[in-house]
Amino acid sequence: MQPSELVMNPKQVFLSVLLFGVAGLLLFMYLQVCIEEQHPGWEPVNYLQSTPRIMTREKIQEHITNQNPKSHMLKDPKDKLANLLNSKSPTRVFTETNHSQGEAPALSRNPGSPTIQLIEKQQGTKILFRKFSETNWSVDIQPLNKSLVTDSKWKRIDATQEKRRSFLQEFCKKYGGVSRPQSHVFHMVSRIYVEDKHKILYCEVPKAGCSNWKRILMVLNGLAPSAYNISHDAVHYGKHLKKLDSFDLKGIYSRLNTYTKAVFVRDPMERLVSAFRDKFEHPNSYYHPVFGKAIIKKYRPNACEEALNNGSGVKFREFIHYLLDSHRPVGMDIHWEKVSKLCYPCLIHYDFVGKFETLEEDANDFLQLIGAPKELKFPNFKDRHSSDKRTNAQVVGQYLKDLTRTERQLIYDFYYLDYLMFNYTTPFL
Repeated sequence: MQPSELVMNPKQVFLSVLLFGVAGLLLFMYLQVCIEEQHPGWEPVNYLQSTPRIMTREKIQEHITNQNPKSHMLKDPKDKLANLLNSKSPTRVFTETNHSQGEAPALSRNPGSPTIQLIEKQQGTKILFRKFSETNWSVDIQPLNKSLVTDSKWKRIDATQEKRRSFLQEFCKKYGGVSRPQSHVFHMVSRIYVEDKHKILYCEVPKAGCSNWKRILMVLNGLAPSAYNISHDAVHYGKHLKKLDSFDLKGIYSRLNTYTKAVFVRDPMERLVSAFRDKFEHPNSYYHPVFGKAIIKKYRPNACEEALNNGSGVKFREFIHYLLDSHRPVGMDIHWEKVSKLCYPCLIHYDFVGKFETLEEDANDFLQLIGAPKELKFPNFKDRHSSDKRTNAQVVGQYLKDLTRTERQLIYDFYYLDYLMFNYTTPFL
């Protein structure tokens, strides 16, 4: 064969390229048909359409619908609800509350009053949890017993509550308290007790009157005729009360959106000292062996064998070293955990914020507002160790004087968010 015969003319080159192109196209079409037969639900997606970095629920749904209407839209609304209820990881969409209002709201019992709007209608503040917002729930809120609240008294209650709520909301807005929730919804509501008859959600903060609050909830539930004859063990170990995390997602979200939510807090340093006195200065079959032994072993040099064996006699400074240690030998406990991690007040909008410093007054005001029986009053007795002096600022000072200034500052830093959230005065360190 001559070299000139090896060179293809332009016509042959064109036909060769064309044949290869047709063969490649046919192969591509064949492979695409095979893939679509294996995945019939696939449809083309426009990946060039930009998605906003921060999206609302409506924007997300609009984006999904525009991309793939057949694959993502359910024909039957009932199927949509069933799909929502069966989802394993709930979507939390956070709505922003309007904090910038021109004038302070009128302090009255009329429907425009802030606390009335929150407790009576549950619509004054947008709820952060809106997974079921597209479902029309039947809202049957327990009406306020306004006849039990005089005009002047209601103005005082309303002003106090509006101030506390606004302060908390401003803190959450300023410090981004709702930007990165790290906890699962069931954990976030695990400290919240439910009273369905009066539609109440109460978040338990230990050492802030929670034992007597549980007594009140038991009476409201019809489990006892009076709060004064319920024992400590019945309150804490009887398991008579329901918690919000015992419900499914539908039950959780519907109650968060419609029930009156209350939290009672206390000065963090007082609460800490009260917890130490209760758990470590009296015989305790749980805290001594579980916490006491671990604390003494790590923070007491040359501890005697008896202390190591029974965990009794923990000193306040040793307890503080445990509290501030990032590598604690034993985990945290609800009695000295931060309120920000017990009740998540930047994620759950509480309608009523009570304080231990005015506990009896605040609690009885709340009972009137939710329409509790007139004869039901908040107990004022000490749940345990009644002979001990109540923990107050003077008692706290006696415990803090044995700590260094640095240790006192570190305690304040540990509870810094609780101090800011609930407008507690910085302690003298």
